[in-house]
Amino acid sequence: MRKSKWVLLLIPIIAVGALWLAAYIGKPEYAYVPPQHKLENAPQLQAQQLGFIRQYDLWGKTLTVPGSALQDQDPRLSAANGAIEITKDMLALGRRTLYEETFGNEVFLTDILGIVDGPMKLGKIAKAIAELKGKGTNNLQIELDQDVTIGGKSFRKGDKIDTGFDVAKGAYAPIGVKVKYDQGKARIGVTCMACHATVNRETGMVVEGAPNSDLNLGFMLALAPNSSAYFTHTDVTKLVDFIKNENRTVINSKGKPEALPDPAALEKAVDDNLMKWAPGNFDTTVDLISDVTQIPDMFTKGDHPFSWSGFAIAGPFKGLSTFSNNVHAQNTDTLSQSEISEPLWGIDKEIYVGTILQNAAHRKFRYDPKSGLKPTEFFNRLDPNPGTPGVNEVIKIPNFPKVSAIAPNGLYISSPGFHAGEQVNAMSAYQNTVRPPDTDSSAATNAKTIHLGAEVFKKAQCISCHAGDFFTNNRILPAVEIGTEPARAKAFHTTQNAFGEAEFYPPNTPVPLPSDAKGVKIPLDGIDPKQIELGFGHHQSGGGYKVKGLIGLRWSAPYLHDGGVAVGPELGQIGVAESVMKGIQPDPYNSLKALIDRKLRMQVIEANRKDARLRDTHITGQGHEYWVDESSGFTKEEQDALVKYLLQLKMK
Repeated sequence: MRKSKWVLLLIPIIAVGALWLAAYIGKPEYAYVPPQHKLENAPQLQAQQLGFIRQYDLWGKTLTVPGSALQDQDPRLSAANGAIEITKDMLALGRRTLYEETFGNEVFLTDILGIVDGPMKLGKIAKAIAELKGKGTNNLQIELDQDVTIGGKSFRKGDKIDTGFDVAKGAYAPIGVKVKYDQGKARIGVTCMACHATVNRETGMVVEGAPNSDLNLGFMLALAPNSSAYFTHTDVTKLVDFIKNENRTVINSKGKPEALPDPAALEKAVDDNLMKWAPGNFDTTVDLISDVTQIPDMFTKGDHPFSWSGFAIAGPFKGLSTFSNNVHAQNTDTLSQSEISEPLWGIDKEIYVGTILQNAAHRKFRYDPKSGLKPTEFFNRLDPNPGTPGVNEVIKIPNFPKVSAIAPNGLYISSPGFHAGEQVNAMSAYQNTVRPPDTDSSAATNAKTIHLGAEVFKKAQCISCHAGDFFTNNRILPAVEIGTEPARAKAFHTTQNAFGEAEFYPPNTPVPLPSDAKGVKIPLDGIDPKQIELGFGHHQSGGGYKVKGLIGLRWSAPYLHDGGVAVGPELGQIGVAESVMKGIQPDPYNSLKALIDRKLRMQVIEANRKDARLRDTHITGQGHEYWVDESSGFTKEEQDALVKYLLQLKMK
């Protein structure tokens, strides 16, 4: 046998061995960080990183001073005053954190949820990576370890499932997945880049900031044995509907016996809903409504406020830190809501914790109501991050258990040994350096067409909202005005029951917090209170949706906040059911055309409405009815030019 064939045979062995050795022997944890030469888009570093100027963020306001300025001569630049200096070291920390830091969520995902304790095993993940033989993929196909029927669908042992995990060339784990060995067990956690980086199927290069548009989160969560721990992200509105044994009780926080829901019945209901989630979507709110939202891009500079509703409007980096914080402080550990479960949903905290832990994957965390312990007493004996709700590495904001405009559940991710919010702020600073790749030469459009598209953009009044260098007016519009599916616009509505002032700690406050740590009020001057009200859907506002910046549209199809405007490469592949749900990537050109063409959009909406999975998860593709088509006086040539113009927009 030739030497090259021997090498090919050895690659799977080396890959599997490296993954397990990384977890067990040579290094107790492993997460892939792509080197610069494997990136399709290098971050755009500014002059301050070269020492010519110094740049600070002061509670969302940018301060730029000469490189020779001294902090002790300008009180605005003091960390005690809230100033955060953006340095090379900070940007490096931000990048490492985005790729490597789980903030401890492997405990929740592995020990409580059981993400690799169901039919999808860690060994099968390693085998799938080995079978790549060093090549990359944007959709790791993993072999199931056992037969399973879930959401009315049956799968057999040995079937390969689409996960949407991206694996870079030569990597031993998917991007954004961290393997960690601790206390005799291998665990996996997720980092930000599982959702916010992708492997370009055409070039094999990693695109930072591009959404992982086929990440099959709903399916993978449903495969876990305790996916009911995610019930607040689904349409399970009342736990009492799942009580089958009135004698299976715990003592609630008011000292009265209260029954827990039946584990099997709740698990089935949650699984049934999770199986309806479209790939590339995640229910990022805990409102007991299945209103999945498309994974956003990370081309964040100038695109504030953040999140689909714009709720992340206050705090460092114009609210970007608030948005980044919410990912791990809330969405990768549902136990973190235990202290506010009563005001949010009327669920007593003992019932809430008991429900999440009663079917935990690891018996160490599995709560038994016969134990005689309250669920919170049981959990507190095991809590890896004592003194705060949940298992992740978080700190309480100064006025906890109140929630606020900077922390919708009152918590902020911060690891011991860092300063309060340091890692989150570093991630925000780095995200603002990320730019989408330039349009490749094969997709280049002639200058005449681009000029015509720019003229159509103005003539059609797109510029009235999508203005400036980042093509947004940085405003939140009422849901009733924009007309898009309204459910997720008011997803934070019940936070008004526990809403307090926006307070945090100066950025030089160490973690763990000292007993005398002093909080400071975050200045909200310059932020319209009505915008905060819309972002959170408070009072009778009905909530709103932010005006999205238009940078990087080539990488963010399908479109709108629900990801409902989707058309595949073939025009017959209309709607989410005929594209995304079949593993077909939406075509940016065709999907953008559907956004602005009345007839084509009506076909998209009609196709979406026919699919019960999409109806149940509030994906419609409706709204934003600003047409550039023959019905509004534009030619097909002008429509084509506008779409091509939009697809090549860059930051100035």
